[in-house]
Amino acid sequence: MNSVPSLLKLVEKEIRKQRFGSKPKSLYDPIHYIMALSGKRLRPLLALLSYSLYKENPQTIVKYANAIELFHNFTLLHDDIMDKAPLRRGKPTVHEKWNVNTAILSGDVMQVKVYDQLLDLETKILKDVLKAFNKCAAEVCEGQQWDMEFETKTNVTESEYIEMIRLKTAVLLGFSLEFGALLAKAPAKEKIALREFGINIGIGFQLKDDLLDVYADKEKFGKQVGGDILANKKTYLLIKAKERAKGAGKKELDYWLTAKKFNNQKKVKAVTALYNKLEIPGLTEKKIDSYFKKGFKELDKLKDSPQKTNLIQFTQDLINRQS
Repeated sequence: MNSVPSLLKLVEKEIRKQRFGSKPKSLYDPIHYIMALSGKRLRPLLALLSYSLYKENPQTIVKYANAIELFHNFTLLHDDIMDKAPLRRGKPTVHEKWNVNTAILSGDVMQVKVYDQLLDLETKILKDVLKAFNKCAAEVCEGQQWDMEFETKTNVTESEYIEMIRLKTAVLLGFSLEFGALLAKAPAKEKIALREFGINIGIGFQLKDDLLDVYADKEKFGKQVGGDILANKKTYLLIKAKERAKGAGKKELDYWLTAKKFNNQKKVKAVTALYNKLEIPGLTEKKIDSYFKKGFKELDKLKDSPQKTNLIQFTQDLINRQS
């Protein structure tokens, strides 16, 4: 059975040997830079785990699985520009280390190289892969646009937020699993089940990130706890708090959402206390659990095997993370 550590080694080895181009260096160096930054490599791993459900040679598709990682990092590169983010995985973002124009162009090349990495797939499979990938890529862009629009929208509903994170984050996890199954020529029903598993798990992951942003152990989290509160980011927690707050609680929440000058620690502490009073953590945990259960139910459609157990264990480890 192919273990997750052994699959991760295959992914990292392939990334290190990738050559996207050489001149001008200022165009290609940023690509190598962002691809070398340590990350979970979640998407190519999901593709390899999915493929391993049906085939015993995942090493033969690592190049194709890493095309998903390349696309994911392209989206991060452009997202960082839009968010004016100074750091990515603890290192300067590409637009900070180089400049915005270079970051845009390097990202554009990354997207082109995704198609390059897929071109030598078997012709019959390539058409299905490109159809599924193009749909997913467009949805990721739609999700990012919704996320930006939510910044200036006064009221965002729970259903709007869930749809946004489905598009921006979850569909790429779903595609990663569908992709592995496509390359393994899995039955159509199982490809769909794996995709839906990934989408539901992806929504659960994002909701957990929302929760961890407020409640994680600062030492384990690796970034500022309460960042979403300081930015008035319309997460599931804030949406539910605005729905539930009444009287003095509503007045206090409105104050912190409209205050222009404030002490960061005081704001995080006050809003967190309001969340606690409104029982938002328990409500969020319940919602997270519902999506994880919905996702795992999809896997019931696949026959039991050591490889299926491997996929489930890998997902459970991610679910139980604290950072």
